Amino acid sequence: MKIAFVGGGNMGEAIIRGLLDKGLVGPGDIVASDVSDERRSHLGRQYGVGTDSDNRQAVGKADSIVLAVKPVALPGVARQLAGSLKPEQVVVSIIAGASLAGLCERLNHRAVVRAMPNMPAQIGEGVTVWTITGEMGDDQKDRARSILSALGKEIFVSDEKYVDMATAVSGSGPGYVFMIIESFIDAAVHIGLPRDMARELVLETISGATHMAQASPQHPAELRNLVTSPGGTTAEGLLQLEEGGLRALLAQAVIAAYERAKAMGKG
Repeated sequence: MKIAFVGGGNMGEAIIRGLLDKGLVGPGDIVASDVSDERRSHLGRQYGVGTDSDNRQAVGKADSIVLAVKPVALPGVARQLAGSLKPEQVVVSIIAGASLAGLCERLNHRAVVRAMPNMPAQIGEGVTVWTITGEMGDDQKDRARSILSALGKEIFVSDEKYVDMATAVSGSGPGYVFMIIESFIDAAVHIGLPRDMARELVLETISGATHMAQASPQHPAELRNLVTSPGGTTAEGLLQLEEGGLRALLAQAVIAAYERAKAMGKG
């Protein structure tokens, strides 16, 4: 499988690294194009892949093409590629807010994948929700799945609306979690813990609780009840979180992000 990357940003680089680490392709099977001489030099030097400053030249011999540019760069890139893509080539877009219909129209191409990876994909621990156009064959779909699996877990959905929903949950979600971690550490420091100890305790607590939730068949509410003794410290802490509106605020954040994701897709 020959893969061309248009855009050499962090997520594009994460896919390249994942593909090579998992042995799905070799360095000679990848070419990366980017407007930045520095980024092209870095990718070539770090991973041994081919590089090109010309997007059309880069995608010419590829079976699959990964669009990893910023949304503002999409119109210009699409103008460069439109009319030069072959029907059998698969275009995998990880561009936030770019809809399948919009991508197909801009690129004049029908074999298109819309994917929403999240930030932990940069360390191979991400989750990517993706969908495809109806014109794609099984072989093309399998190629797309192989590429996206390099980032961690991948979840295929048949309805594009779930990609916008995933954008609000898994795409934006790390930002919510990082804010919770930051606040948790600051609170631990406030009661007197040294910051380095507070950081370790918070991260290990969140990691352990997450792994337990993944391993247990019980609902999160049941697990919460197991750690909450009547009149105890956890009960007191949870009362403050409930009175502060944590649930409602988190729901509002996800809804707001979802509405923004839909609006971006119409832009």
